[in-house]
Amino acid sequence: MRKLLGYILSPIHYFLFGFFLCFFHPLQWLTFNVFGYKAHKWIVDTMNAFVVGSYYALGNTVTFVNEKNLPIGRPIVFIANHQSLYDIPVLIWYLRKYHAKFISKIELTKGIPSVSYNLRHGGAANIDRKDARQAITEIGKLGSRMKEKKWSCVIFPEGTRSKDGQVKTFQAAGVATILKKCPEAMVVPIAINNAWKMVQYGHYPLSTFTAMHWEVLKPIEPAGIPADEVVRQAENAIKHYLGKAENA
Repeated sequence: MRKLLGYILSPIHYFLFGFFLCFFHPLQWLTFNVFGYKAHKWIVDTMNAFVVGSYYALGNTVTFVNEKNLPIGRPIVFIANHQSLYDIPVLIWYLRKYHAKFISKIELTKGIPSVSYNLRHGGAANIDRKDARQAITEIGKLGSRMKEKKWSCVIFPEGTRSKDGQVKTFQAAGVATILKKCPEAMVVPIAINNAWKMVQYGHYPLSTFTAMHWEVLKPIEPAGIPADEVVRQAENAIKHYLGKAENA
């Protein structure tokens, strides 16, 4: 039934999704060039709130739980499992007060309304996966911006999306580079549950009436701990949470 409804409701979602990207694109250009970072960020955050709202056209729901008293004005490395591209607007919107930036494929910096513009001008690290030196350099620059501006970032250490919700082994290189440039950063795991189900049939039809859940887990203080151990702790925390959710 969910798949059948997806054939009917997916066009509505995609229309809304595309409309919001196109509508906010000139507003991004205007605010960035006339009013600067703060106004541009407000537009990007607002756009992502509308994009998240388009999920509801499918009958899907988003629950984001953050009961941790995370500091404002201290850089944070948010480490999350990755289930679909639909993870990202949710994280941008609900982590907006932490100025969370992303590590993105450089291919996405061209051709996508709003998204490409924000990746080029919003402070993200845009990496060429075929060029390891360029990737590490860009991630290092992000770490330096975090230290200077007290920004945060979101890293998906699996390196690719999980198509069935099973968490892949986390890689530590990106986190290690960030912490080297910004050693005062706190590390905070985020568990994403059921977002993969929205795209379980592919891009069309999208799944419907799926309850998707994001939860901020216990922070990790990385001082004095090797980066690979910090990442392992984050991976174990996420797997433990998802295991409990599956058995609930």
